[in-house]
Amino acid sequence: MSPASDVYLITGACGFLGERICRLLLEEEQGLAEIRLFDKKSKPELVQSLQASTSQTKVSMFEGDIRDSELLRRACRGVTLVVHTASIIDIVGAVDYSELHGVNVKGTQLLLEACIQENVASFVYTSSIEVAGPNPQGDPVINGDEDTPYPARLKFPYSRTKQEAEQLSLRAHGEPLRNGGRLATCILRPMYIYGDGCPFLILHMANGIRNGNALRDPERRAVVGGNFYFISDDTPPVSYSDFNHVLMSPLGFGIQEKLLLPYPLLFFLSFLMELLQWLLRPFLRYCPPLNRQLLIMVNTPFTFSYRKAQKDIGYTPRYSWEESHKRTTDWLATLLPQRERIKTH
Repeated sequence: MSPASDVYLITGACGFLGERICRLLLEEEQGLAEIRLFDKKSKPELVQSLQASTSQTKVSMFEGDIRDSELLRRACRGVTLVVHTASIIDIVGAVDYSELHGVNVKGTQLLLEACIQENVASFVYTSSIEVAGPNPQGDPVINGDEDTPYPARLKFPYSRTKQEAEQLSLRAHGEPLRNGGRLATCILRPMYIYGDGCPFLILHMANGIRNGNALRDPERRAVVGGNFYFISDDTPPVSYSDFNHVLMSPLGFGIQEKLLLPYPLLFFLSFLMELLQWLLRPFLRYCPPLNRQLLIMVNTPFTFSYRKAQKDIGYTPRYSWEESHKRTTDWLATLLPQRERIKTH
């Protein structure tokens, strides 16, 4: 099918990643028939901005819950490719597990069912590096790849829901469609998300989605379909604190050279805070600033290679590390009060 007749649906389209994907597709895929935005809350200014950037592609909005099966079917009708980025990200236990599972897992299941019912040929799921660990023991992973197995246990609720959604997506590959075709699915696992305008502090992920359109090529569907890929750029593999230091030090910020407390003590305190959270749950919502999974994650060497994506789908990072670094630091500088900006220049 030619791009001129293709219709793409992007879930979570009003989020940082979803918006970047929409803009990149309009830039790179000239002549698309339509891009549909699906999100829980409409963003008319985004739709207007996207529509103003193209004279060939229709931009439309579907507002609603990812668990609304009838709305999903309407949104998927006539669509050739779905890029599923809608997700709840929760690292401190602020969201009930039932809600987290409902959106991240049940929502993905319902979307896959809608794809099958409406003859959507291709489905790309944006997962998370956290489905690969770290495990509760904090075992390091250095230059891992797609053959690195899942941890035996994922205790962090967010990680578990993303892993379950991945498995649903992979199992759906090859499912027969009503028109006689078969659904092709692919998983993309991004590394740490950062970039100018990013609320979490992604320059590389959206480019993986563009190259993921290899699912439209019948010859490459056999290679890409049913697989998952790590997507990253050439950001140096350093710790979270060292990475933040690289970005923030030009602005006059520093970091502590070592933990305030010994790691075992921090781990124990995290356990106590999680226990308190559990005890208080029937009465009030308490979100501890630190939990064991988060502590393990930020203190575990954990790197993966994007070589398989490079080989199978021709993936290359859209931005160099130098450009990513500069753009992000320049953007962070605009967020500082004027007085602080003067002091850092």
